[in-house]
Amino acid sequence: MRHFGHIAPEVRQRLFHQEPRTFTSESPARMLAVALGATLYSPATRPHLAEDVVKQADRGVVSMVLCLEDSIGDADVTEAEENLIRQFSALADQPRATDDPPLLFIRVRTPEQIPDLVHRLGPHVRLLSGFVLPKFTEERGVPFLEALGDAEALSSRRLYAMPVLESPELMHLETRREALAGIARTVDKYRDRVLALRLGVTDFCSTYGLRRTPDMTAYDVQIVASVIADVVNQLARADGTGFTVSGPVWEYFRVQQRMFKPQLRRSPFHGRAEELRTALIEHDMDGLLREIELDRANGLLGKTCIHPSHVPPVHALSVVSHEEYSDARDILRPELDGGVLRSAYTNKMNEVKPHRAWAERTLERAAVFGVANEDVGFVELLAAGAPAERKGA
Repeated sequence: MRHFGHIAPEVRQRLFHQEPRTFTSESPARMLAVALGATLYSPATRPHLAEDVVKQADRGVVSMVLCLEDSIGDADVTEAEENLIRQFSALADQPRATDDPPLLFIRVRTPEQIPDLVHRLGPHVRLLSGFVLPKFTEERGVPFLEALGDAEALSSRRLYAMPVLESPELMHLETRREALAGIARTVDKYRDRVLALRLGVTDFCSTYGLRRTPDMTAYDVQIVASVIADVVNQLARADGTGFTVSGPVWEYFRVQQRMFKPQLRRSPFHGRAEELRTALIEHDMDGLLREIELDRANGLLGKTCIHPSHVPPVHALSVVSHEEYSDARDILRPELDGGVLRSAYTNKMNEVKPHRAWAERTLERAAVFGVANEDVGFVELLAAGAPAERKGA
């Protein structure tokens, strides 16, 4: 699979200076963590889940979570598990499943579900990339990770964990420091099994009875922003000890109107007004776009998504611009061991040592999301990835 692999090759050639690389579920974990992109959640009770997976993969989704936890009722768990087993069997019969399957994860409720589901999936476990672990703390997380080890032994297949950080212990100031330290100890001990960490901002807000509006990002809710900052501080360091941490879910969407419509309007991005003023974007997308930008500015990569319309903006804003790529390449020139360079775009200072970690991360993102051509911006990438523009690869 590859990002933007669902659009025509000639369109990719026009858009990209460096096209996104292909990857599989067997690619290195570091690459997969960056490549997750917009991870689309779906309740495990959906009756046509296998068809949904194929449909979304054809639209550019490369990672999905099939949820047995908060998205379904407590009384529906048994039925949802049975449906998952049926749907994996149906998916295995789809040509797409053997050709280019997305990364599939199951969000479970209890540790015992992990080896049980792997056993029940049988040979179809080959389509599974891992499990999402809810309300992760040191105390609750260890049994999940040990169960994952049992499931790996049972299936003889590498299975990843994606812990969700969403517990009240992280929100409450008096318990946050120790909770984060415990999580750090746990994920470091099981580092080879942890693909990425996910943020459960809806649960964070619930702790204080809050809900952000479509005009507000998670970073506008200060008590939530403080948790995100501390999670990045402890768990997403660029010194080799950190993990990829994904951006929070965006709750709003409109299904009764097209995502794109022909109108000119002022963009919420003051620095990119001319480019984004021409974007054909619904009002409810403005907050999402701003939050995606703030995610990356605050050290997060990728995003939890609950609606397919959120996927193209996440991926379009994940592509590395030609200017970013140029700066990163200059900073990482092997003959340089320090100093300051004027950027090739002659608009900024590139300081070799302080900017090195940024440059390395930028090139990792460039590998999986590609580098835009010099004259290609967000609008063109968004339009190419949008449903109305898909022409197949």
